[in-house]
Amino acid sequence: MKESELVGVQKTLTPVLKAKALDNRLPDPILGDERAEEVMRRLDPGYDQRRFGTSQMGLVAVVRAKAHDDWARGFLADHLDAVVLHLGCGLDTRVYRIDPPATVDWYDLDYPAVIELRQQFLPPREHHTVIGSSVTDPAWLERVPRGRPVLMIAEGLVPYLTEPDVRRLLTGVVDAFPTGQIQLDTVPVWAWRTSKWDPTLRKYDARFHCGFDDPAALAQWHPRLRYVDEAPLSDSPILMAKAPANVRRAYRLMNLLPGLKRSTRIVRFRF
Repeated sequence: MKESELVGVQKTLTPVLKAKALDNRLPDPILGDERAEEVMRRLDPGYDQRRFGTSQMGLVAVVRAKAHDDWARGFLADHLDAVVLHLGCGLDTRVYRIDPPATVDWYDLDYPAVIELRQQFLPPREHHTVIGSSVTDPAWLERVPRGRPVLMIAEGLVPYLTEPDVRRLLTGVVDAFPTGQIQLDTVPVWAWRTSKWDPTLRKYDARFHCGFDDPAALAQWHPRLRYVDEAPLSDSPILMAKAPANVRRAYRLMNLLPGLKRSTRIVRFRF
């Protein structure tokens, strides 16, 4: 399997991985993911040689990943018997970064083509299962053990699904497990409706299919689901502390516009 054989939204795994690789080259990285840098170099040996090849403007994706990591570590510290559902995993190395104990069963899920590519670059580990499936196909959930706490991580996934698909996914997970935490990120309605003109998404032949101005309202979809909190992103203190000066200036300017400041929301729910 080659990266060039990926289609549509599958291609978006590359810029996210690149952002993590470049972060690792900072004097004081935000994520410090050495494995991501190694995989990026193998995937595209010249990724940093082209125009803007070393730009750190993608650090906001690294901040997003760290927010999800920190929440995940906190949940797993309190639930040593948890099942983790890492949906739309791409080439993310989260299971290696977090390194959960053997009592945790971790499932990485993405399209079959992405999983095939992932298996070429990332080694297997015990209590770690990869599933090649569309997240909208309910059959994959039948392969996961029930009766235990669940941690569902959907990073960079929800905007690419339709609202009915998101609703089925969330309510299906809540119905399948006794307790758990759901972490996801969303975009507002305006970003969804204008995504077909977004130059970055057009580059990868992808677009958004849903948006939420108040993502906390997703908790109303199930009586057991409750909204917990939101993590900062483009105004994150860690971004402002560790990003290069030119990147900090760019994000401070963008944050002056409320729509851009909250163009992605990282939210957490529990049940």
